[in-house]
Amino acid sequence: MKITDIQVLPANLFLYVKVFTDEGITGVGESGAWGFLKASGDAVESFKTYLIGQDPLRIEHHWQYMYRCFHFRGSAVMGAISAIDIALWDIAGKYYGVPVYQLLGGKCRDKARTYYQVGGSTTEALINSCLEAKAKGFDAVGHLSPFLDEPRTLPYKGTYASMISDAADRVGMIREALGNEVDLCLELHRRMKPGEAIAFAQAVEKYYPMFLEDPTTPDNFDSMALIASRSNVPIATGERIHTPFEFEMLLARNAMSYVRADVCNCGGITGARKIAAIAEAHNAMLVPHNPLSPVSTAACLQVSAAIENFAILEMPDHDGIAATNRYTSEKDFNEATTFTQRDMVTWVPTLENGYALLPENPGIGVDLVPDVEKKFPFERRKILTRLHEDGSIVDQ
Repeated sequence: MKITDIQVLPANLFLYVKVFTDEGITGVGESGAWGFLKASGDAVESFKTYLIGQDPLRIEHHWQYMYRCFHFRGSAVMGAISAIDIALWDIAGKYYGVPVYQLLGGKCRDKARTYYQVGGSTTEALINSCLEAKAKGFDAVGHLSPFLDEPRTLPYKGTYASMISDAADRVGMIREALGNEVDLCLELHRRMKPGEAIAFAQAVEKYYPMFLEDPTTPDNFDSMALIASRSNVPIATGERIHTPFEFEMLLARNAMSYVRADVCNCGGITGARKIAAIAEAHNAMLVPHNPLSPVSTAACLQVSAAIENFAILEMPDHDGIAATNRYTSEKDFNEATTFTQRDMVTWVPTLENGYALLPENPGIGVDLVPDVEKKFPFERRKILTRLHEDGSIVDQ
């Protein structure tokens, strides 16, 4: 079997890759370089010059070849490698007639625990979103920003005392509303300096959050390690880094308890498995970063099924717009839309009491509808970041 063609398919707010073979088997993957998808698509075009004519089943060899060919990486390149890698695993599963997790060693579990993405621009809206998740049967809520999901067009203003106390009090109100039957996965959006994050961790630990995600920017591993060493709340991070080596450096510093590897940006299923193995050696658990489309979810579920140290999976609303757009645009979080990701694909996960049932079809279990790129024209993401009232940049 040989690879005959590779297509880059930008659609809506996503970037897909389809790999074709001379035996009629095709595979689909998705890039997680969501801010720079066109650049990631161009990287796929470069890798295509190597892959045409190759055996698609030599997945590890192709991963190493693409990863090491130029020694220049970053999210656009790693997103391209990830999309291709997922598509190759999809082909392998279809070739052997089994879900990909069977090729990864078989299932470690029959279903995957998920957390529901919640949000709101007011305290009342955020609490109601959490209560809605509980009513739907979820026992964990995530993407839960104690600072609220305020639009990026709104200038930020606040004192240190109000930032810490208001956010901590909000977590307390959510805990009171939900009781202890629901885990709280707090998303801090990299907006705090180490000292601020340590103070916040101490203020909320009495509410027993499952973890604090990205309390500070990911650029300095030592800063994340400092926070982890001073926090009694477990730290989760990793969605903005791309290689197994970076994850190893964070884990070696005891900088996180929960690994937020993005299957569509850390090297695909191959890269995620490598990272999961490193994490297992450090007694850390995997919480796949999954803010993208059902293709990403399908790939994440293959990994989640096959590794022992899986904790919980981020589950976006596949009946709405992209989660990355909901939380980073100038529009209100609750703005209604007629768009649904369900219409772009042949499968979306079945959820039962907060668990996602595993795909059973060969490959990763999902395909794109015909002409998806025509039916759902690509939208380039607008460059928009939040400013302080004095005009300086705010990390959010």
